[in-house]
Amino acid sequence: MSMFGFGEAPPVGFSGQALGVERFEPANRRRLSAPALRTFAAIADLWGLNEEQRRLVLGYPSRSTYQNWMKLARGQGEVTLDVDALMRLSAVFGVHQALGVLYADAHELLGWLKGPHDAPLFGGQTPLSLITSGSLDGIVLVRRFLDAARGGIYMPPNGLDADFPATVAGDIVWR
Repeated sequence: MSMFGFGEAPPVGFSGQALGVERFEPANRRRLSAPALRTFAAIADLWGLNEEQRRLVLGYPSRSTYQNWMKLARGQGEVTLDVDALMRLSAVFGVHQALGVLYADAHELLGWLKGPHDAPLFGGQTPLSLITSGSLDGIVLVRRFLDAARGGIYMPPNGLDADFPATVAGDIVWR
């Protein structure tokens, strides 16, 4: 059996090498940090996050550190975030992207994000409260939930997909 299982071909561009540690080097983090902070600021504005919530999402840096990061990022300056902060931002970007796929309208997107949910993961709380809990796990859990929802698990279809007929066995063509 191959490393991909049952004779599967490796993904296009797969070199067979594990991701290297160079992705964590300061030069690479510096290259990513300012654009990531600017993108985060735009998302946080859309979501209506206050400064405290923004800091919680970023791992709760001190207020002066957060303000310095944002000043440098907005001024096209150089800032180097740690791996934890970049991981948090990556997860937020995934949440935002998934919401954009699931909801065509910002009002619906914000309604889902700020509304209470009965899914066991949320326990009646809002997804935003889990994202702004200060925990990387909270952000990642919301992202995974939304990734599953994009695949049709956990959530009813949105307005665009509600009228699509369900796939039946006769729709599947085997070649």
